[in-house]
Amino acid sequence: MSSKVPGRILVTGGAGFIGCHAAAMFKTIGSEVLCLDNLSRRGSETNADWLMQDHKIGLVKADIRNADAMVKVVRHFRPDMILHAAGQVAVTTSVVDPRKDFEENLLGTFNMLEAARALGTNPLFLYTSTNKVYGGMDHVKVVLKDGRWSYEGLDTGASEDTPLDFHSPYGCSKGGADQYVRDYARIYDLPSVVFRQSCIYGARQFGVEDQGWVAWFTIRALQQRPLTIYGDGRQVRDVLCVDDLVEAFRLAWEKRSEVAGEVFNMGGGVSNTMSLLELVGLLEKLSGRPVEHSFADWRPGDQKVFVADVRKAVQRLGWKPVVTPENGVQRLHAWVQDNLEMVEHELNKALYVKVAA
Repeated sequence: MSSKVPGRILVTGGAGFIGCHAAAMFKTIGSEVLCLDNLSRRGSETNADWLMQDHKIGLVKADIRNADAMVKVVRHFRPDMILHAAGQVAVTTSVVDPRKDFEENLLGTFNMLEAARALGTNPLFLYTSTNKVYGGMDHVKVVLKDGRWSYEGLDTGASEDTPLDFHSPYGCSKGGADQYVRDYARIYDLPSVVFRQSCIYGARQFGVEDQGWVAWFTIRALQQRPLTIYGDGRQVRDVLCVDDLVEAFRLAWEKRSEVAGEVFNMGGGVSNTMSLLELVGLLEKLSGRPVEHSFADWRPGDQKVFVADVRKAVQRLGWKPVVTPENGVQRLHAWVQDNLEMVEHELNKALYVKVAA
């Protein structure tokens, strides 16, 4: 096996949006891949079927909150690399149920770190963190410019040196896990890399109103149903196609001896930004019809701007985003259009489970 490809990789949250793309990519380049997922999220069973049938990837149904189970899985599979992509993903959900958010994000990550440490072979540990660890960035002024919000005096975006300022239970749980992963590299010499991700989007993303806004807008546009924009729609995010994200995971393995213990912002950067209203306009162009939308009050903690400074990843990993927002959204639009019945089934099933519970 080439040193540029991990022999064995364990992907937690492997049936999730990011996990399934990463698993498929590593299997394609020659790794032996095992996915671990509790199959609790919308679309996870569909993604699991896709992995097993189309890519012949095995999946263990287990929960990262079960420490003993994680030790057994890791000990049995003996991965060279662990991509930890499992967890609770929405700020709003964390506010409703902070204990579950804590257990899935912080305790679950701790369990995976301990399982990796107990293996004794120092597998590379990649963690999918979030830009929410930077909080509201109230120290940076934002201004209206050309019909969208933008940073004033921060032309390259927020760097990894931006002060940490955890907001919301989600910010606390992901931020705490982020710091645990960093510290295991320092204290236990467990090689780790933290990716603080911005807005990731792409096919096989079952977006909903409180998480996965690019996919959610796309789905609503193709359903020809109205959507709600919280705030004025001029808020801006740097968006990153999932294909570009998983390439960064590959490069982290390839350059593991050089980047172990590091933290990288992982987003589209200043060259790949989009406002909510700009996405609506792009979807109208792709659909050939208006996208009905209305406005509501800003949601607590919603930033007017977040744009990541990704220069460290460019310099240290030799990585750069190559999929433009226009091309990436076009790909997503085509996938949702081709799979709309399945997407609607998954979203309706999730709604039923939520109501029934």
